[in-house]
Amino acid sequence: MENTDLAPAAPLAPAAPLAPAAPLAPALAPAAPLAPALDPAALRALVRESRGPVLVPGDDGYDAERSGFQRAYRHRPAVIAGAECAGDVVAAVRFARAQGLPVAVQATGHGLSAATDGGLLISTRRMAEVRVDPAAGTARVGAGALWGQVVEAAAPYGLAPLNGSSPGVGVVGYTLGGGIGVLARTYGLAADRVRSVDLVTADARRLTVTAERDPGLFAALLDGGHGLGVVTAMEFGLLPVPRLYGGQLVFGGEQLDAALAAYLRWTGTVPDELTSSLALIVYPDLPQLPAPLRGRYLAQIRIAYTGSAAEGERLVAPLRAVGPRVSDDLREMPYAESHTIHRDPSDPHAYDGDNALLSGLDAAALRRVAALTGPAAPTMCVVQLNHLGGAMARAGGLGAGADGHRGARFALRLLSPLPGDGASSDAGPGAALATVRALHAEALAAVAPWRIGRSVNFLFGPHGARPDAAEVARSVRDADAHRRLARLKDRHDPENVFRFHAGGGGGEGGDGAATVDRTPAGTATPATTTTPATSASAG
Repeated sequence: MENTDLAPAAPLAPAAPLAPAAPLAPALAPAAPLAPALDPAALRALVRESRGPVLVPGDDGYDAERSGFQRAYRHRPAVIAGAECAGDVVAAVRFARAQGLPVAVQATGHGLSAATDGGLLISTRRMAEVRVDPAAGTARVGAGALWGQVVEAAAPYGLAPLNGSSPGVGVVGYTLGGGIGVLARTYGLAADRVRSVDLVTADARRLTVTAERDPGLFAALLDGGHGLGVVTAMEFGLLPVPRLYGGQLVFGGEQLDAALAAYLRWTGTVPDELTSSLALIVYPDLPQLPAPLRGRYLAQIRIAYTGSAAEGERLVAPLRAVGPRVSDDLREMPYAESHTIHRDPSDPHAYDGDNALLSGLDAAALRRVAALTGPAAPTMCVVQLNHLGGAMARAGGLGAGADGHRGARFALRLLSPLPGDGASSDAGPGAALATVRALHAEALAAVAPWRIGRSVNFLFGPHGARPDAAEVARSVRDADAHRRLARLKDRHDPENVFRFHAGGGGGEGGDGAATVDRTPAGTATPATTTTPATSASAG
């Protein structure tokens, strides 16, 4: 998950040891850039010890390695360790400690918010191994594994993971941020199915963390615990879900009010076996888009039902009664096609986002959100309302963490594109970000009576420099949970080596490094970006 200051890095300063972070630093405050001079002999030793590439600014591949899916911001590390195995992560952490470098982690960069400026970046995308044990009904994945890989590997056995909507999101970051996925109401959060987490700590030790061996640390990792180490692998349970009834019902803007009201009523009637979301999108009038979408304001209702197709048809009848659809592709499908339900974008782009977990919602407030973010909005805004509850509301499952805000009935997500792709510049989104943040704040104010918190996996972009940064931090988890994380942080990373954190991921989660700045007691900190097997991230 990084620094919000994207100005050019300061000239290299003499190496200095990392001082312990102040225990009462402002919540989500960006870490000061740290770029000490590197010891050439130590750097050569790191290259010899590492199976993967070690890159510094100016090297071929440096720019590509530091760039992730989120293109509004990019890491600018002094060193990149392209890890191929847990041993590479150990070597990188040991090097960073010796050189006085803070550490960040990136797998896919979907949830990147606070980009490192100086320091060492561990890139885990090469650690993408996936092993399915059909007899045990489990999968073991490396830090860089993507959900699409796991779905593909499990499908021949009639098994499915609790994956997110996008096949390109990293498994680890998504899961450590909770993981609200395609089967969430039926089977709960992805974190509930985790059996074990392989972790490299700030003192370069390798641990296998389970609920039996270290229940406190295990629960903290699954609750998006940051600053606790780099996740290098994870094992979790799979479910017997060979097929689904699902797809989309799409309504035109002229039926928007009726569709919104019908959807809210309908969510109060459906069984736990049905997981759904509502998306509101203003499509630009571009020739590359399908004709039915061009220049239109559309409401998309996404359905994933684990029961029979016949019962699914009966359950969606009240939605179809709203009127004619722009499209209706509900059907029975193999679970391997579950990514077609949401059709998330696969190309890297620049964006920023915020969210609210809600105890309820009425049609008038949802219409207000639609009016603010629709065709008359000052900038494009994609709205998604996820129906929660069901198994998510229960703290059962194999995991002990990810318990924050389980009572939420809905998650309201706002995402807006930003100009530029960040491919050739580190300037950031500039003034456009202020427009986006103002729009998101106004839309979220419309649902304030029901707001109970935020999901870390749906926080995108740098939120540490916001005027309300402390409120954002507190909204992710309660004071007791933060105090537990702070105690673990003091134990596992007293020098604050893992100090960068992201707003959540990639569409669903952060990156894999458990990282967090010290914050006051009672203040929460969001998880990091991209795939957390190195810090908690979204993918």
